[in-house]
Amino acid sequence: MKLHNYFRSSASFRVRIALEIKGLSYDYLPVHLARGEQRKEAYAALVPDRLVPMLEIDGLRLSQSMTIIEYLDETRPSPPLLPTDAAGRARVRALAQSIACEIHPLNNLRVLQYLGKTLALDEERKNTWYRHWVRQGLESFERQLAQGPDSTYCCGSTPTLADCCLVPQIFNGRRFDVNFDALPRTMAAFDACMALPAFDKAQPANCPDYQP
Repeated sequence: MKLHNYFRSSASFRVRIALEIKGLSYDYLPVHLARGEQRKEAYAALVPDRLVPMLEIDGLRLSQSMTIIEYLDETRPSPPLLPTDAAGRARVRALAQSIACEIHPLNNLRVLQYLGKTLALDEERKNTWYRHWVRQGLESFERQLAQGPDSTYCCGSTPTLADCCLVPQIFNGRRFDVNFDALPRTMAAFDACMALPAFDKAQPANCPDYQP
């Protein structure tokens, strides 16, 4: 099993968490997005969308973090990252997609580079953009959590796909000084996750290509 990823990529971080939760070993193959390595011929030939992560597994090359995690859950189901009931799975997927589909696309590296290089926004205006959309998205996430029962993690007493998405978003938000006040359930779920070895091991600082 080979994981092509970038230490700072939220999407890559999600997959690393899932692999650690499931106790799956893999070869770590760094792709430095900030240097444009994803656009070089060798990687582009493997991954048509030229994004990370990409997981080589079972003779397949899987891209898109949510697809990778669901494939892992279907083929390596223990411990599960989705509930056994349809309603539970729908709730977890909704929470996960609130981050992966609503927050993250507005704030990934490609967008920030476009804002800075093409639209010529200075650093403060670019960071204001980032903080606005992350904060607004997390407020929505908090409201969704509040509609469910109290739980240790996002949904229940064990981590799910939603937690795999939440933790990387908080890490990235911290880099840009996002305000996390008045998000009690969101931050409690984050803290509970970070007390687990799987989440700690997967964090960027523990990656072989990590750079401060």
